Amino acid sequence: MSTSGQDNADRARWGRRLEGKVAVITGAAGGIGRAMAERMAGEGAAVVAADVSDEAGRALATDVGGIYVRTDVTDPSAVGALYDTAVAEFGGIDICCNNAGISPPDDDSILETELDAWKRVQEVNLTSVYLCCKYAIPHLLERGGGSVINTASFVALMGAATSQISYTASKGGVLSMSRELGVQFARQGVRVNALCPGPINTPLLQELFAKDPERAARRMVHIPMGRFGEAREIAAAAAFLASDDASFITASTFLVDGGISAAYVTPL
Repeated sequence: MSTSGQDNADRARWGRRLEGKVAVITGAAGGIGRAMAERMAGEGAAVVAADVSDEAGRALATDVGGIYVRTDVTDPSAVGALYDTAVAEFGGIDICCNNAGISPPDDDSILETELDAWKRVQEVNLTSVYLCCKYAIPHLLERGGGSVINTASFVALMGAATSQISYTASKGGVLSMSRELGVQFARQGVRVNALCPGPINTPLLQELFAKDPERAARRMVHIPMGRFGEAREIAAAAAFLASDDASFITASTFLVDGGISAAYVTPL
């Protein structure tokens, strides 16, 4: 089956749970963010794709019939403008996927990671989620409710000897913030959940493990399913959380990790 044929078959299977909804997705130009945009558009949502990779972002927006907004998610003015643009274009916002994040090589053991690397990761991974929630939630409240999906990570729940100290701490912050916001706004119709992927087969992970197969093998042994996840599998979880099928789910730690966080000994 051709790629376009596969896309059409997938969309027919997904259904239209997000028909009439508007989704704003940060970090949308690649990896998990792109898969979220494709899945949500396939289920009927109008997509506003936010990123700093202009060429890829515009191409994605064209592919899904949405719009692209160049957004530095660490800049309050840019984040505010992102949601204002979405409202001006589509009349409101229903779904916010706060997915932008980085995992640079200079974020390593606490003994090696310098303060500038620590701050850079915190700004992109944690402060950006604070800003997106701060500027998006008022629009959701005006709409009468909606769904916020913050991309955290399974590392927010576990410790690793192969540390990325600022990344891990930032995702723990996302998890705690999501829980608090989910409780705070529950009776106003705004659901906030932390989506916690396990290791996902994205270009970033491929690049990391192509450089160091030993590190890849060291991680793979801990995954009960014996493989890395795919971006489309995280996107499917996000689409569920965005939909009315998840109407009684808020303030949750929504793990999609192939069982890694539950494992003590994995199958041979």
